Amino acid sequence: MSEGITRRTRRIADSPDGPAVAAAALGLLAAVESAVRAAAGPSDLPLTLPLAILLGLCTTVPLALLRVHPAAAATAVTAASLLALVGYRDLTLAGLVAQLLVLHHLGSRGSRRLAVLLVLPYVAVALTDPDDTGLRGYAVPAAVLAAAAVADGNGRRTRAEAVARDATERAIANTLLEHAARGERARIARELHDVVAHHISMISVQAETARLTTPDMPEAGAKRLLDIGDTARAALTEMRRLLGVLREDAGAPPVTRKPQPGLTQLNELLDEARAAGGASTRLIVSGPVAPLDPGIELTSYRIVQEALTNARRHAPGAAVDVELRYAPQTLDLRIRDNGPGPDRSGARASGHGLLGMRERVAAVGGELSAGPAPGGGFLIEVRLPTGTKEALR
Repeated sequence: MSEGITRRTRRIADSPDGPAVAAAALGLLAAVESAVRAAAGPSDLPLTLPLAILLGLCTTVPLALLRVHPAAAATAVTAASLLALVGYRDLTLAGLVAQLLVLHHLGSRGSRRLAVLLVLPYVAVALTDPDDTGLRGYAVPAAVLAAAAVADGNGRRTRAEAVARDATERAIANTLLEHAARGERARIARELHDVVAHHISMISVQAETARLTTPDMPEAGAKRLLDIGDTARAALTEMRRLLGVLREDAGAPPVTRKPQPGLTQLNELLDEARAAGGASTRLIVSGPVAPLDPGIELTSYRIVQEALTNARRHAPGAAVDVELRYAPQTLDLRIRDNGPGPDRSGARASGHGLLGMRERVAAVGGELSAGPAPGGGFLIEVRLPTGTKEALR
């Protein structure tokens, strides 16, 4: 039941007419309370019924301006409440509620500095008033409640800002990850284009060579070889047209391209890693070594390259072992360092480098796992489906 009342109260407060409705209701309650007090008996202070009702209205009606002019509304309510409290000791309960509402609003949505300044007069009255006036009994609860209202409003604002900041940081992180994934996919597309373009070019050249160098070839066979060559050249043209934007950035000058690397260049890559990091780096090969499809070799090379880069970045000086195991249908990669492993935030296990590796492995239908290694360090394990060139033929 209390939760339902709280929800209704928040709904009224958040509505455009909420402050006006609250001001009207509290003003009516303040007038009734003043009339009841006047009827209960004469006061030792010169306070007539009209003046009491006027003070009650002054402590509540400015609440209607809270949404439009929060600073003015809060100042007017506080000034009237202090006058009623100090001058006549006649601050109504409705006036106190209005005071708490304006202070809470300033703490949560308005000026924090003004909210604190409006609390100070209550604290001053509570601390400096002599005991014989009886004012302290009114001032102390009012000061405590006013400070609590400001603190609660400030806490709500702090929590809301923290939630908004976390949401912004998550959105930025997701955007960066998406950008990194797109960049890595573009790079993979460029490299796979180079590999596939080479094979399609070879198909075209071999078909044309077979047609021209085979004597007494039937006309139908020569026509088929000519069609194969034309189809390969058309496919190559379409591929270059579709992926041309990925090969070079718009407006960028042409760059000199080198042949895509493979597993035969791993020793050079490890030598560069040793020279750059000054740490021990070993290459361990097991199983019958066989030539693999260029796409698989390129993927393997890039994974080892990125793993060595990650090791230098997150575990400088750590020794790294790169293991290649040739199996009949798979190539297994295992890259392990003896560094401290991922930190508590897990940043190393979910960074852009691993994201790029996963993109590459997924592109060739492989599997990748990465995480803390048994006994310490970081371990990356990859299984790539392969077929030797002889089997592909």
